[in-house]
Amino acid sequence: MLHLMRHGAPDVAGRMLGRTDDPVTEGGIAVCMARAESLAIERIEASDLIRARACAAAISEPRGVAVEVDPRWRELDFGAWDGLAPAAIDPAELAAFYDDPDASPPPDGERWSALQDRVAQALAAMPQVSTLVVTHGGAIRAALAELCGFDRRQIWAFDLPYAALVSLRIWPGPTRTVQIVGLAT
Repeated sequence: MLHLMRHGAPDVAGRMLGRTDDPVTEGGIAVCMARAESLAIERIEASDLIRARACAAAISEPRGVAVEVDPRWRELDFGAWDGLAPAAIDPAELAAFYDDPDASPPPDGERWSALQDRVAQALAAMPQVSTLVVTHGGAIRAALAELCGFDRRQIWAFDLPYAALVSLRIWPGPTRTVQIVGLAT
């Protein structure tokens, strides 16, 4: 099983947080801990950004499982938009991004294909044991694009609020088969 969890709520929510390393709230950590409580996991990975690492550390401590930090699980780099509320971004630019995040990346930001490539590398390096990855909304969407074949429209077709958990069953082999078995929001 692979469980992908979005970090808990940051101190200031409602902004485009890519590389900005804002801390997570205590309440956000508590929600993540509660959501992960019943998971049978052997490994925990996390983005190197504090909002994901802190949640992963809180989940790992009572289990005695070390957190493996991997910067490939970072959020998309929002460039000039980083730290801004969506309402502060030109609506036409934001619409173009959501329509095709690879062709219309944020100014001075990362292309969607770069995010998807690094997430694909992280997935390929992952041992085939039950794993929880505490990461970011964009990285979860990139993982679902890689694992399930979601296209640029399908990646936005569902909400991933803070502490959302997507659980997947993966059958390895020449043609990997993936089934989404849970979505907790």
